[in-house]
Amino acid sequence: MSGGFWQKTPFQTLWSGYGQIVRVHLEDCEHPSVVVKHVMFPKQAKRPGGSNTDLSHVRKVRSYQVETHWYQNYSTNDGCRMPACLAAHSYVDEHLIVLEDLDVAGFHLRRTSVRDAEMRACLSWLAHFHAIFLGVKPEGLWPVGTYWHLETRPDELEAMEDAQLKAAAGEIDRVLSECRFQTIVHGDAKLANFCFSGSGRSVAAVDFQYVGGGCGMKDVIYILEEIEEKRLEKRVPGLLDHYFTELRASVSKQVDFDALEKEWRDMFAFAWTDFHRFLLGWMPGHRKINRYTKQLTREVLRKVQLGAIKKGLKLFKATKPARDSCFIIPLGGRSQPGKPRWSCGCKNEEGLRESFASVVGGEF
Repeated sequence: MSGGFWQKTPFQTLWSGYGQIVRVHLEDCEHPSVVVKHVMFPKQAKRPGGSNTDLSHVRKVRSYQVETHWYQNYSTNDGCRMPACLAAHSYVDEHLIVLEDLDVAGFHLRRTSVRDAEMRACLSWLAHFHAIFLGVKPEGLWPVGTYWHLETRPDELEAMEDAQLKAAAGEIDRVLSECRFQTIVHGDAKLANFCFSGSGRSVAAVDFQYVGGGCGMKDVIYILEEIEEKRLEKRVPGLLDHYFTELRASVSKQVDFDALEKEWRDMFAFAWTDFHRFLLGWMPGHRKINRYTKQLTREVLRKVQLGAIKKGLKLFKATKPARDSCFIIPLGGRSQPGKPRWSCGCKNEEGLRESFASVVGGEF
């Protein structure tokens, strides 16, 4: 890329005042224009939805390091288009990434709401992306992708008022992290990070700050969050089917796709509940907290509770073989919010309190 530039146009400020994105028009160059992401770490930044913390700053710094590494070391194909990285440099408190201008490449439209065909285009992009990186280790990226990952959000977890979901958050995260089929997830797959072609049937994606390992459903639920609440229940099943049709066509024939689809469909509600957990701690009045997400959360909490009961019974039988005839029954009351009370049906309670009740998370 030789020649010079004659005009630059700022068009986006980075989250919490961490820099800006500008379009630079060039003369006598291979590219008529490029997009420059200029990250500058402020001494003190403000973030919506919460107070400033050192952890928040460290997370953002790491996110820009990850994004730079992503653009320099990873590539996709036309099925999941992203801008080519033309140059990248890091300084002490600054990162500079020079990217292909997707407007020039034909992805010049941005959307704040989409029709069905455009949502399907986004899901197709995600399906191709997840297929390319299925089983790939996220080297140099976030070990677990998405900006709401539990381990990186202790402040939001502490701020949650939903005691039952708070208590189950670790188990939900464990279930997602221990999926047999792991891929690399975009980590922030919202409409604002998709650039649309004129027809709306092709898209490219940008903003890879939170790219990392994980279950593909994390990206899928996040883009589906863009659908109006009143249409969610009706539209989601068909869109989910579309995603899996595209994924099937994209993965290697050596992949046990039936097992993959079954596992990820089972993870759909877990992934959505995981994001719901973040919102409740970050911004409890957020519009994306709605009847649909609350219903999914209730379903997941029942599954987590049932899993804990089964685990407790298994542990009890393993540690007390002489009491195989013992059975466990739930009591009607609640000792504390979100903590059920349990009792032994045959009243052989000695030794059961520690081995069972601690697993379930309630009072015995």
